Amino acid sequence: MVKNLALGTGRRKTSVARVFLRDGSGEITINGKEASDYFSDPLLEYIVKQPLDVTDTLQKYSLYITVKGGGPSGQAGACRHGIARALS
Repeated sequence: MVKNLALGTGRRKTSVARVFLRDGSGEITINGKEASDYFSDPLLEYIVKQPLDVTDTLQKYSLYITVKGGGPSGQAGACRHGIARALS
Protein backbone atom coordinates (compact mmCIF):
# COMPACT_ATOMS: atom_id res chain seq x y z
CA MET A 1 0.00 0.00 0.00
CA VAL A 2 1.27 3.46 -0.90
CA LYS A 3 1.59 5.84 2.02
CA ASN A 4 0.70 9.48 1.45
CA LEU A 5 2.93 11.91 3.33
CA ALA A 6 0.59 14.85 2.88
CA LEU A 7 -2.62 15.92 1.22
CA GLY A 8 -3.38 19.34 -0.22
CA THR A 9 -6.46 20.78 -1.88
CA GLY A 10 -6.00 23.61 -4.34
CA ARG A 11 -8.61 25.82 -5.95
CA ARG A 12 -8.42 28.27 -8.83
CA LYS A 13 -11.43 29.78 -10.57
CA THR A 14 -13.74 26.75 -10.95
CA SER A 15 -11.00 24.08 -10.83
CA VAL A 16 -10.36 21.90 -7.80
CA ALA A 17 -7.25 19.74 -7.40
CA ARG A 18 -6.48 17.14 -4.74
CA VAL A 19 -2.76 16.50 -4.36
CA PHE A 20 -1.32 13.39 -2.72
CA LEU A 21 2.35 13.82 -1.79
CA ARG A 22 4.38 10.59 -1.61
CA ASP A 23 8.01 9.55 -1.31
CA GLY A 24 9.43 9.01 -4.76
CA SER A 25 11.65 10.28 -7.51
CA GLY A 26 9.74 13.18 -9.02
CA GLU A 27 6.91 11.64 -11.03
CA ILE A 28 3.84 13.83 -11.36
CA THR A 29 0.65 12.00 -12.33
CA ILE A 30 -2.45 14.06 -13.13
CA ASN A 31 -5.72 12.19 -13.65
CA GLY A 32 -3.78 9.02 -14.55
CA LYS A 33 -1.46 10.71 -17.08
CA GLU A 34 2.03 12.14 -16.84
CA ALA A 35 2.07 15.92 -16.38
CA SER A 36 3.69 16.47 -19.77
CA ASP A 37 0.95 14.41 -21.45
CA TYR A 38 -1.91 16.03 -19.51
CA PHE A 39 -0.77 19.62 -20.15
CA SER A 40 0.38 19.95 -23.74
CA ASP A 41 1.64 23.50 -23.15
CA PRO A 42 5.08 23.53 -21.42
CA LEU A 43 4.14 26.76 -19.63
CA LEU A 44 1.30 25.01 -17.81
CA GLU A 45 3.63 22.18 -16.80
CA TYR A 46 6.07 24.80 -15.49
CA ILE A 47 3.27 26.38 -13.42
CA VAL A 48 2.51 23.01 -11.83
CA LYS A 49 6.17 22.42 -10.90
CA GLN A 50 6.81 25.89 -9.42
CA PRO A 51 6.31 24.97 -5.72
CA LEU A 52 8.68 22.01 -6.11
CA ASP A 53 11.32 24.19 -7.80
CA VAL A 54 11.14 26.85 -5.11
CA THR A 55 11.52 24.33 -2.27
CA ASP A 56 14.12 22.28 -4.22
CA THR A 57 12.14 19.05 -3.74
CA LEU A 58 11.47 18.14 -7.38
CA GLN A 59 13.36 14.82 -7.16
CA LYS A 60 12.35 14.02 -3.57
CA TYR A 61 8.59 13.45 -3.87
CA SER A 62 6.15 11.88 -6.28
CA LEU A 63 2.73 13.46 -6.74
CA TYR A 64 -0.62 11.93 -7.57
CA ILE A 65 -3.13 14.65 -8.51
CA THR A 66 -6.81 14.52 -9.36
CA VAL A 67 -8.21 17.70 -10.88
CA LYS A 68 -11.62 18.59 -12.24
CA GLY A 69 -13.52 21.62 -13.49
CA GLY A 70 -12.43 24.67 -15.42
CA GLY A 71 -9.95 24.93 -18.25
CA PRO A 72 -6.27 24.08 -18.58
CA SER A 73 -4.99 27.32 -17.04
CA GLY A 74 -7.29 27.08 -14.02
CA GLN A 75 -6.41 23.41 -13.55
CA ALA A 76 -2.68 24.17 -13.61
CA GLY A 77 -3.18 26.93 -11.03
CA ALA A 78 -5.26 24.64 -8.82
CA CYS A 79 -2.53 21.98 -9.01
CA ARG A 80 0.10 24.55 -8.03
CA HIS A 81 -2.02 25.70 -5.09
CA GLY A 82 -2.59 22.12 -3.93
CA ILE A 83 1.09 21.22 -4.17
CA ALA A 84 2.06 24.29 -2.15
CA ARG A 85 -0.46 23.37 0.56
CA ALA A 86 0.74 19.76 0.65
CA LEU A 87 4.37 20.86 1.00
CA SER A 88 3.57 23.15 3.91
